[in-house]
Amino acid sequence: MKNNIVYLYVFDTMADWEIGYLTAELNSGRYYKKDLTPTKILTVGTKKTPILTMGGLKILPDIEIDAFSFENADALILPGGDTWAETVHEPILTMAEECLKNGIVVAGICGSTIALARKGLLNFSYHTSNDLDYLKSICPDYKGEQYYRQEAAVTDGKLITASGIAPLEFTLQVLKALEVFSAETLDAWYKLYKTNNSKYFFELMGSI
Repeated sequence: MKNNIVYLYVFDTMADWEIGYLTAELNSGRYYKKDLTPTKILTVGTKKTPILTMGGLKILPDIEIDAFSFENADALILPGGDTWAETVHEPILTMAEECLKNGIVVAGICGSTIALARKGLLNFSYHTSNDLDYLKSICPDYKGEQYYRQEAAVTDGKLITASGIAPLEFTLQVLKALEVFSAETLDAWYKLYKTNNSKYFFELMGSI
């Protein structure tokens, strides 16, 4: 990571559980490489007023979209939610496009991948979503079918996409892109949560 700051877009109906693994590891930094400090997560909203997540949690955004700074951003995280078809999200999608142009990681999961497709950001990059046929049916201008991968999460350059049922794989790809875990730590971390096998806990502890 260059700046140790990740921006998290927050909005009403946000699927808070889809980014739970990720925010916990970024904020705590408990398994980070030696000498790395935990990541500062800045929540971004269309307005600086409280939003209500899908899980009923109230979040007051730290900043509005206009205060987003390319100079200090390592990544922009786009959670899923029920409102991605609404025009209220157009400013953050424009910001996502600019992030990719500036070499900043953009990571979208579930419903946000549909919005990225509508924005044309999946037309020339390998990606995934919840379902290809569904994506094609609701995004008539989507041209990226040849780049679609039937996988839990996909990384292509600075773009990360994931299915809504793959928050663990989504987190794996983001942590890998940010390079905050060693390869050994990341492998043990993922296997622990994926398999629930306690041997990977000891591998995880040994790796740090």
